[in-house]
Amino acid sequence: MFSNLSLLITGGTGSFGNAVLRRFLDSDLKEIRIFSRDEKKQDDMRKRYNNPKLKFYIGDVRDYQSVLNAVRGVDYIFHAAALKQVPSCEFHPLEAVKTNILGTENVLEAAISCGVKRVVCLSTDKAVYPINAMGISKAMMEKVIVAKSRGSEATVISTTRYGNVMASRGSVIPLFVEQIRAGQPITITDPHMTRFMMTLDDAVDLVLYAFENGNPGEIFIQKAPAATVEVLARALTQLMGKPDHEIRIIGTRHGEKLYEALLSREEMVAARDLGEYYQVPPDLRDLNYGKFVEQGELRISDATDYNSHNTTRLDVEGMMALLMKLPFVRALTQGEYIQPEG
Repeated sequence: MFSNLSLLITGGTGSFGNAVLRRFLDSDLKEIRIFSRDEKKQDDMRKRYNNPKLKFYIGDVRDYQSVLNAVRGVDYIFHAAALKQVPSCEFHPLEAVKTNILGTENVLEAAISCGVKRVVCLSTDKAVYPINAMGISKAMMEKVIVAKSRGSEATVISTTRYGNVMASRGSVIPLFVEQIRAGQPITITDPHMTRFMMTLDDAVDLVLYAFENGNPGEIFIQKAPAATVEVLARALTQLMGKPDHEIRIIGTRHGEKLYEALLSREEMVAARDLGEYYQVPPDLRDLNYGKFVEQGELRISDATDYNSHNTTRLDVEGMMALLMKLPFVRALTQGEYIQPEG
């Protein structure tokens, strides 16, 4: 589906963008455009890949004109640009609004105006029952996507939603590794806190599945195992040959939840189970939906959400096996240290 076509990745210098390039730079894509605001990361990426089909665009999704300049002539878009860290969004919520909500509006408006064929936007489990600014902004991003999908026939816009991408930039696994290597205690917030676990390759697979199968406004979720933060920490200490390394409990951080959900109860009622994935259709009711309010929906009362407490739960051995899929972790077990992917 990518033969001789062009792809734009917003926020393309991040972990996801790098994973896409490793997968597709040698494919028959005509051109891959990287759009981001960090010229240093773009320069590093230019030198690392040294490929003529890779083009770089400096800009910010907050600025419509810079987005428009990058979108012209593009066939497909992966929209990955976002503010993703819970604490920074919690203390600067309007920055999350500007990037995650208004920035998405800019990308989608530019895509529709330029006749882009397909756009897949990346969301997060924190958008389900959100309690923090990051999750709230991503939940609003999803609403913007559905609203834009209603009026877009030529441009198919869909969403992927997933949990923790292991060892991605700014995530907890590189932090734990640094603490172990420095001889410092591993700091965990709550040993019973659970999180979904998936690899960067899983994230790319999910986006590609949405590209190939998505209809306007749909959300795609990959079924994923989960583990407690304590299990994750103990798996890393064992893999690094330091099973007795100190683990220190520091308490829940600002804006954190005990567990995350990938599908709400309401979404589970409508979701299609596709085996490895869930496909959630958009709510396309207009403002004349009185009959839904008056009649109600009994099935929702009996539904349960899909969360990191009730999905497949990994023990230490299972977590170790999943971690060993990461080149970063495999190198650690050999006594070597390489930068995490992305």
